Parts: sequence; C-alpha cells; structure tokens
Amino acid sequence: MALVVGASNYLVSIPINDWLVWGALTYPLAFLVNDLVNRFYGASIARRVVYVGFAVGVALSLSVEGIEQRVAIASGTAFLVAQLLDVAIFDRLRSQRWWIAPSVSSALSTIVDTVLFFGIAFAGTGLPWQQWATGDLAVKWGVAAVSVVVYGAVSVRFSGSLQNNQAT
Repeated sequence: MALVVGASNYLVSIPINDWLVWGALTYPLAFLVNDLVNRFYGASIARRVVYVGFAVGVALSLSVEGIEQRVAIASGTAFLVAQLLDVAIFDRLRSQRWWIAPSVSSALSTIVDTVLFFGIAFAGTGLPWQQWATGDLAVKWGVAAVSVVVYGAVSVRFSGSLQNNQAT
C-alpha cells in the first residue's frame, strides 16, 4: 500500500498530456489492495492497513526528492479520508452480490480522493488541475472496473467462492 502511494505521489507531477498524469495509472491499485484486505480480514484490519499505508506513504513522499510538501499533504489527506470511506462503504455492502461492495466503494471513494487531492495539491498554482482531476477520475474508474475483475479472480482463488463476501 505504501509503495503504491509513494510511487503515485512522485508520478502525479508528471503529466502524460493535458488531461492526465502518470500517478492516475498507479494510485487506483490502493483501492484494490484495500478491498481485498477488507474481504479476507475484515474492516478492522483494513483500517489498520490504511493507517500504516498513510504513515509510510506520507513519510516516503516527504523524503523523496521532487515531491512537493503540498503534494505530500494533499496525498495523505485524500488517501486517509478516501480509503477509510472505502472501508466503511465496502463493509456496509459486503453481504450483497460479490461485485457490489468493491464497485460502489471504489467508485464513491475515488471521487472524494480526487477532489481532495487535486484541490489541496494544485488549487491556486495556475496548473490545469481541474483537467488533470477529470482525467484522473476517469482513469480511476476505468482501473476500478478492471480491479473488480481482479478482485473476483483473487477472491475465487483464495476463498474458493464469491458467494460469501464476509471476512474469513
């Protein structure tokens, strides 16, 4: 989790084009990690992973040359709020069909993550952060859709079933 956050914080400052930064391709993996931990170990352990990921991710971000302090603070804030929201939504929906909890929790929490991160990191800088945020959210939703397939495959591989979405 911390490596995903640290790499994404570095890559967020490197644009691919006017609508997208490289961090948009790596960061959504944090939601997949979170949902898998929540499925197999429950919300309490998932929250612990979020807290550790937050602490290590922010520390990595502050220590890596090239990552501005504002980006590190924005990332930490957005990560903590969005990932804890993801845990709560997933946990509430876990008894529904297997794909509902990871789909809904990721879709909603990525909106919060995107608004918080880009608003804190880039508002007032003159950079095209609204465009980046739009591109970022679109990619996060795309990666989240693919991640639901990965989530299903991993769930079947390690639990043998998608019928029960409760923590083991």
